[in-house]
Amino acid sequence: MAKPLIIVESPTKAKTIKKFLPARYVVKASVGHVRDLPKSTLGVDVEHDFLPRYLTIKGKGDIIKELKAAAKTASEVYLATDPDREGEAIAWHLAELLKLDNPKRIELHEITKDAALAALKDAHPIDMPRVNAQQARRILDRLVGYKISPLLWAKVRGGLSAGRVQSVAVRLIVDREREIRAFDRQEYWTITAQLAGTDSPVVFPADLYQIDGQKADVTTGEQAEAIVAALDGAPFGVTSVKTRETRRNPAAPFTTSTLQQEASRKLKFRVRKTMQIAQALYEGVDLGGSEGTQGLITYMRTDSTRISDGAREAAREYVVGRFGESFYGGGRQYKVKEGAQDAHEAVRPTSAMRTPESLSRVLKRDELRLYQLIWERFIASQMAPAVYDQTTVDINATERYTFRATGSVLKFAGYTAVYEEGTDPSTSSGQAPLTFTEAAKARPILPKTTEGEVLDVKAIEPKQHFTEPPPRFTEASLVRALEENGIGRPSTYSAIVETIQARGYVEQLERRFHPTDIGEQVNDLLVEHFNEIVDLKFTAQMEGRLDALAETGGDWAATAKVLGEFYSGFEKELAEAERKLPKFEQRDEPTDEVCVNCGKPMVIKTGRFGKFMSCAGYPECKTTKPILKDTGVKCPKDGGMIAERKSRKGRTFYGCANYPACDFVSWDRVAAEPCAVCGDYVVEKAKRGGNVVYVCHTDKHHVTGLGKAEDADDAEVETV
Repeated sequence: MAKPLIIVESPTKAKTIKKFLPARYVVKASVGHVRDLPKSTLGVDVEHDFLPRYLTIKGKGDIIKELKAAAKTASEVYLATDPDREGEAIAWHLAELLKLDNPKRIELHEITKDAALAALKDAHPIDMPRVNAQQARRILDRLVGYKISPLLWAKVRGGLSAGRVQSVAVRLIVDREREIRAFDRQEYWTITAQLAGTDSPVVFPADLYQIDGQKADVTTGEQAEAIVAALDGAPFGVTSVKTRETRRNPAAPFTTSTLQQEASRKLKFRVRKTMQIAQALYEGVDLGGSEGTQGLITYMRTDSTRISDGAREAAREYVVGRFGESFYGGGRQYKVKEGAQDAHEAVRPTSAMRTPESLSRVLKRDELRLYQLIWERFIASQMAPAVYDQTTVDINATERYTFRATGSVLKFAGYTAVYEEGTDPSTSSGQAPLTFTEAAKARPILPKTTEGEVLDVKAIEPKQHFTEPPPRFTEASLVRALEENGIGRPSTYSAIVETIQARGYVEQLERRFHPTDIGEQVNDLLVEHFNEIVDLKFTAQMEGRLDALAETGGDWAATAKVLGEFYSGFEKELAEAERKLPKFEQRDEPTDEVCVNCGKPMVIKTGRFGKFMSCAGYPECKTTKPILKDTGVKCPKDGGMIAERKSRKGRTFYGCANYPACDFVSWDRVAAEPCAVCGDYVVEKAKRGGNVVYVCHTDKHHVTGLGKAEDADDAEVETV
C-alpha cells in the first residue's frame, strides 16, 4: 500500500519526525540543497529574462535516486524543508528535480508532534513568489561574484572574490577602522566629591555637574586644579532631593540577530557556533522516557518577535505558578519591525515548562547554556517590568559649582528575577559597561538628606580621562549593524561573518575585526568603481525590493525586471572598471628575519592562500617559508608548537613547527588537553547534530564535549 512521503533537509530532523509521526509516513532527507548554479560558468541567461540554469549538486546522485524512487511509489509527497525563503526554494528545486505533479508544502516552525500534525493539516502549494525572490537573490549574488571576481584576480591577485552582501560587511569594518585611525583623542576631567550627611556615617560620591548653571566641561589639569583649589574649605549644601519611580520593561524574545548578539556577549560564542547549536536544538534531542525525541526550540532563522497565543499562555502559567500573579506582564506581544518575515515566531522554547534544570542531564554543556539563554529570554519577555526608586541629590558649593549624586534601589524585581539583557562593549578597550541593574546595584544607597542640609566633605578627587574612538566590530556588533542597515537576512548573517574571514579581508584579534591590507585594497577598488555594490542604502533598497516581490506575489517577469534594472547599470560600471583600473602593486611587509640562503631581509607577501615569507631578493633568490600561526597547543610527539598551516590547495592542517625534524601532522585541530581516559591527544573531529565534537585520536569513543577547538579546555570527558 502506498504511503505518504515527507522530505526534509536534515537527517537529524528526519529521524526526529519519524519517531513521533504515525508509521504510515515515510520520512527522508535531501541533506541540504539539491541543485545550484554551475561552478564553471555564469549559469544565468542575461539576454533572456535572467533565466537560471541549475545543475544537480555533485555527490547528490544517490540521494536523488533514492528520493525519486520513494516519490514514485508515494501516495502523496510533502516537502517539509525549512520554513523560510531558502527552504521554500529548496522545496521547489526538489519538486522540479523529482518531477512532482502535486507536491504539498508544509512548514515546521518547531519539531514537535503537535506542530507536525498541525502542519500536515495545513499543507499548501509551493509559494512561487517567495521562490522567485530567493532565486533573484542567488542570481544577484552570482552576477556580482562571477563578474567582479575575475577583475580582482587580474588587477590585484588570484583567489579574491566580491559579493553583494559580503563586500558591504567588509566596507563597514574598513570604514570603522579608518574612523579609529583618524580619531583625535580629547582630554577631559571629572571631579568627584566624597560626602557624608551630618547624621550619617555613610560616605557617598557626587560628581561635578554644572559650573555657573552650565554643564561642567573641564578639559585640562590646570582647570581641574583651579576648581579643586576654589572648593577648598567651601560648604557643600543640599539644594534639591528628588525621588521618582522608574520602570524598565523586558527585552523582546530572540530573533536570529539578537540571539547571535547575546550568545556572543554572555557565552562568548561565535556566530557560527550559536547557529550550529541552535540547529541541533531545533531539529531534536532525545529526552528519553515517554517524551522521546523533541525539538526544543522554534525555528532559529527569523527576524520576527511575534509569539503565538499558546506560547504566551504557557509562559503565563509558568510565571504565575513560579513567582505569583504580580510578576506576570499581562501577555505582552512585541511589535514586529517593518520588513520582517512574520510567517514564523521569535526564537523560543517549544515548551515553557521544559526548564533548563530539567534538561541538565540530557543536553551537552554548550547546548544547555544556549537553551537556558533562549528559555530565560522568552520567560522574561512575558514578565512584569522591574521597578526602581531613583534618587537624585543636587548639591551646591560656593554658588558656582553644582554636584550631583544619584542612587537607585530595586523596588520590585519583575523580569530581572529571571533574566537581564547584556550590553555591547562601548569602547575599543572591549570592556562591557554594566547592565542597568548591575549599575544600580553598584551605586551606593544614598543616605537620607534634606534640602538645606550642609554635608561633610571627606575628599575632592580630580581624575583625568580621554575620549575613546568608536569600538571595532565584534561578531555580535557586526551582525547588529548589518541588521540595522537592512543588509542580509537571518539565514545569511553567519555565512557573511565566516566568508569575509575566509577570504582574508578581515581578521579577528581579541575577538574584534581588523581589516587586512588586501581587504582595504579590495574595498577601495569596489568603492571607486562599483559604488552601488558596496553602498549600504542601495543594498538595503535592493533587499526591500526582493522582499516586496515575495510579499506582493511577483511573477518571474517582475523578478526579471528588478534584475535587469540592476544589471544595466552594473554592466556599464564593469566595462569602465576593466578599462581604467590599474594593476595593484602588492605592498611587502618588512620583517626582522634574514634569508638563510643569501642573507637579504625576509618580507611578508600575500598570496592566493594567505600570507607567507619570501626573500626580498626574489626572483634571484626564491627562498620562501610559511608564517606559522600558533594554536597554543604543544606537539604530542616532541613538545614543540602546533601551528596552523595551509596546504597548496588552501586546505588547513596542523603540524609541528619543528618540521622536518618532527613529522607530526593532523588534518584535525588538536585540543589543548589530552584524553582523560588514555592520555593520547584529542582532536576536533566530527559534527554531531550540527556541533563539532572532540574525540580521542586513538579511541574515538572517548568524547570530550561539543563546541569549537578553542573551547576544548572547558570540555568534560566522558566515555560512550
